[in-house]
Amino acid sequence: MKQVMEQKVNPSTTWLSDVSVFAVGRVPAHSDHKYYATAEEAQQRGEMPLRHSLNGSWKFSYAASPAARQADFYKKEVSCRGWAQIEVPGHIQLQGYGNPQYVNTMYPWDGHENLRPPMVSEDHNPVGSYVKYFDVPEGWEGRPLYVSFQGVESAFYVWLNGEFVGYSEDSFTPSEFDLTPYITDGENKLAVEVYQRSTGSWLEDQDFWRFSGIFREVYLYTIPEVHVQDLFVKTDLDEKYEAGTLLTDLQLTGKSASKVELVLKDAENKVIAEQTVVSPEDNLSVRLAAGNVNLWSAEAPYLYTLYISLYNEAGELVEVVPQKVGFRKFEMIDKVMHLNGKRIVFKGVNRHEFNVRQGRNITKEDMLWDIKAIKQGNMNAVRTSHYPNQTLWYELCDEYGVYVIDEMNLETHGSWQKMGAVEPSWNVPGNNMEWQDIVMDRAISMVERDKNHPSILIWSCGNESYAGDVILNVSDYFREKDSTRLVHYEGVFYDRNYDRTSDMESRMYAKVADIEEYLNDNPGKPYISCEYMHAMGNSLGGIHKYTELEQKYPMYQGGFIWDYMDQVLIKKDRYGKEFMAYGGDFDDRSTDYNFSGNGIVYADRRWSPKMQEVKFVYQNVKLTPSLTGVTIRNENLFVSTDAYELVYTLNKEGKQLFTGRMDVHVAAGEEKEIAYTLPEVSGQPGEYSVDCSLVLKEETLWAEAGYEVCFGQHVFLVEEAKGDISAKGSALSNDFRVVEGDVNIGVHGRDFSIMFSKQAGTLISVNYGGREMISAPPAPLFWRAMTDNDKGAGFHFDSSAWYAASLTRRTLSWELAESEGQATITYTYKLSVHEDVRVKVAYTVFTDGSIQVDSSYKGVSGLPKFPIFALSFKVPADYANLDWYAKGPEENYADRAEGARLTRFKNRAEDNVSAYLVPQESGNRTGVREVAITNDTGKGILITAPASQPVEAVISPYTAFELEQATHHYELPNVHHTVVTIAGCQMGVGGDDSWGAPVLDEFTIDPSGELSFQFTIRNQG
Repeated sequence: MKQVMEQKVNPSTTWLSDVSVFAVGRVPAHSDHKYYATAEEAQQRGEMPLRHSLNGSWKFSYAASPAARQADFYKKEVSCRGWAQIEVPGHIQLQGYGNPQYVNTMYPWDGHENLRPPMVSEDHNPVGSYVKYFDVPEGWEGRPLYVSFQGVESAFYVWLNGEFVGYSEDSFTPSEFDLTPYITDGENKLAVEVYQRSTGSWLEDQDFWRFSGIFREVYLYTIPEVHVQDLFVKTDLDEKYEAGTLLTDLQLTGKSASKVELVLKDAENKVIAEQTVVSPEDNLSVRLAAGNVNLWSAEAPYLYTLYISLYNEAGELVEVVPQKVGFRKFEMIDKVMHLNGKRIVFKGVNRHEFNVRQGRNITKEDMLWDIKAIKQGNMNAVRTSHYPNQTLWYELCDEYGVYVIDEMNLETHGSWQKMGAVEPSWNVPGNNMEWQDIVMDRAISMVERDKNHPSILIWSCGNESYAGDVILNVSDYFREKDSTRLVHYEGVFYDRNYDRTSDMESRMYAKVADIEEYLNDNPGKPYISCEYMHAMGNSLGGIHKYTELEQKYPMYQGGFIWDYMDQVLIKKDRYGKEFMAYGGDFDDRSTDYNFSGNGIVYADRRWSPKMQEVKFVYQNVKLTPSLTGVTIRNENLFVSTDAYELVYTLNKEGKQLFTGRMDVHVAAGEEKEIAYTLPEVSGQPGEYSVDCSLVLKEETLWAEAGYEVCFGQHVFLVEEAKGDISAKGSALSNDFRVVEGDVNIGVHGRDFSIMFSKQAGTLISVNYGGREMISAPPAPLFWRAMTDNDKGAGFHFDSSAWYAASLTRRTLSWELAESEGQATITYTYKLSVHEDVRVKVAYTVFTDGSIQVDSSYKGVSGLPKFPIFALSFKVPADYANLDWYAKGPEENYADRAEGARLTRFKNRAEDNVSAYLVPQESGNRTGVREVAITNDTGKGILITAPASQPVEAVISPYTAFELEQATHHYELPNVHHTVVTIAGCQMGVGGDDSWGAPVLDEFTIDPSGELSFQFTIRNQG
């Protein structure tokens, strides 16, 4: 149906299931430019005086189905003043009406009704009726009046003063209507009827929470007598990428203009180019030669401002448009994507708009936090998964410097893939041409609004909607409309007949080996992973395997992590305490539970531990320190290292001995060795590290001065001189004595008492200075609280025998061996997992009370893999202060330790329970040399391991089994202990995907081999 409404159109609810009706009376999509009445206002770029917000409280009525709604509420004579209030913008389901629902690929009505496109339920289609009373803003009388809805889910009808105005679908692009014919003097009644389900719902099957309502801002606006209705700025560069040309297409509306002035100014407000067009046509194109220009990139996001001034027939200035312009050229050269002549690599992330309390109704503050976190985490690109974002987001990406894949609002996942199986028998849109117009409308709405943002390099045809002529035609529209960008679509992977839809090979969750196979097979297109590294729960293991491809293959051009932020909502438990609620917690059925918890950032906008790894593998400058200098490889395309200061530090056992600072200049794309002088340490035994980092010299938009953007570390040992071997314990006898009883063995000294049980088959007491440190004795552990990736790969099923083996064991023997100044008690265990598997734990107590623990494992072939080989015990909960010398500071694992550094840091046991939606393994540290576990007076125990054979450790308030049994953090028990788990090894966490991909073999544990580790327990304080 035409977008401009014919006279006397009567609205009908049949439109909700009519694929041909999606925009009635809607103003054609146009650019998102701002406009002002004066040059001064335009230069300030503040709030537009010609806009009037309708955000705030609206009158509201809710109905669970269309039949139950108050159908005549829109009539002027029907009073709605007694209705309840609802906040706009906001989701209906988060304001006390109905329930939010989370589903991933299946349609939300699956199992409730047997529907096929374009059918819409008549019984399960909640309706929200909104009313806003307003007066025409002062000074606007007699002028055109429009209303703009920036986002309404998923279909809505509009009336003003009882007259039908229009109808629209597409939840994520603006819908605007001309109210001028329906305005009355005094108070006006704006009525909006919002339906949760429509034909558009078949096209909006994204992996997200299902809401409805007016969730983005609403405002009135007017326009001057001569107005820039639409503009399209396009930049081009000469063959040297130095001189810039600006082409501006203008569409004017209203009365005739006497002239149009275009003035291009740089960031210092200096005029670069200008031109005046006298008596312009309504459609005109103006070309400005800008000379040599500063180029726009994510590294140096330089913006010019184009001022477009319109004069009426009397020669009076009536409108000024300030349009930001970034000169850049994005193109394909020899099958490789280039920006400004340089091969580009996307260090990206997928981002949903989300707020833990407000859903997709996010604020400016949310977006500012996000853009700063993205820049601080060394990400340079965002894919707007899977719908156009608010306009402000693109403005921030322009200003801060972030590349964007702008994705149209299209996903029909449930129509062609069921429980992972490809079954497109009723796929939409496919080749069903009756869907062409409604799909194309979404593409047009996105492009027309967003086309002037330099940050957008690629248009995306949507997500996971299979392939076909409809989407192919969309890609052709993108190319015809805009030659300055490329086109992306991943779905052609499933039907290569439509390979032309995408300009690049794009895949989801392809393994490194699969990517290399493609790149080694004479590929016709460059490669990106539009989604990779499924960051669900404790994940992102092995991400460095992907980023290592950047320098290996020119046609590998990066990827986008899935995804940026956990999509969860705040809810209160039965005791009134807030918790992070996921699918199913709102009685939403069907649901996909916690599958929305894939963020590298928590839903409450805190960095998760995974960000440590992202920041490191995405850093543009690589530092390789040595004792004499640091090799700096600057992988930036356009900027040198001049904005940074090099900080280099020499540490011994994690304690700083020396630090220096210097300015360094390494040009973009170059590598240079920078020399420095460190203190001499030969002849001073110990473990040392040289840490180098680049920090910001000055404050930027996204970080303060001194912020570390990249680091590198070199660790080395200075060995003991020959013959200088320190004794394990004190040479003093310290009243050292061994007492073997009938049941127990005691090893005692002046200030300690260590007890072993023959009957229990383990160490049962460590008493230092009268303080009992063992509240539950050590036991071999072969299980961890299953991660989301573990479960997805079936590890919890395939290896469940190790769960039982960790709960109990049989002591086959114990042995006491005494020698001068020490006593060793060795236990040999048999496990239920196999008759021939053996585990030994030997405790050697020295005269100073220290206990050396040696644990060994002897496996057999044919066993399932286990996730950890450790000893776990409990100390009283008061001992929860932790002082580490290990790889950190955030948690890390065998396959996610690239971004961890050997350092000293402190935290508490509870800090090691990461806020993943479902409690699971977390808080591990690799490379542990020592960790002190103390109470608030500084007393406790110190655990150490040799630098040549460090251990791993998880110290938490909960056992693996307590974590395993909880589905939410509020289900965890009250804290009574600190659980100390010291491991010789723990397998990685994986992350290639969360539904079948195992941890890479090199980061797993061979159950058929032999394993051993050693650590020492000492008195602390």
